[in-house]
Amino acid sequence: MGLKLTETARECPDPRRRYAAPGRLPYRLTDNVRFADLGPNGHVNNAVYATYFETGRVTLVKDRSMGLMPPGLGWIMVRLDIHFRAELHWPGKIELGLGLVKFGRTSTAFDQVVFSEGKCVASARAVTVMIDEATRRPTPLPAEVKENFRRWVRCGVNPDGD
Repeated sequence: MGLKLTETARECPDPRRRYAAPGRLPYRLTDNVRFADLGPNGHVNNAVYATYFETGRVTLVKDRSMGLMPPGLGWIMVRLDIHFRAELHWPGKIELGLGLVKFGRTSTAFDQVVFSEGKCVASARAVTVMIDEATRRPTPLPAEVKENFRRWVRCGVNPDGD
């Protein structure tokens, strides 16, 4: 599959250049562009970007060692806003970046990017809600989950909104 977690970066590049480098987003993965990702126009189909962003989020939160999914709780996607910035072609490698930007009472918001050859080809804001798996209802974020997310906060952001 080629999916690989890269080292986290804690340096803060120029804050005026929000997507200038994936290093602003501390959780990073590398992956491959697959031939099946292409649409009829010969570049990666717009729907595939949602899968790239999902890969970044799910790889982080479903890893039990991260402490982001206590037993009996889970995450659902409630919003994904994607900005397409450039075409992406096969073959190629991509770097996925993710950084937490906000805690809600039951939710988290992330900034996410897809980089190829040093260029941001797409960015997104994703919002997920923690649910009780038995009732399927939103549930407040446990303090330990919020604490475990802190290492993945986007550079220069206060996720508590203070």
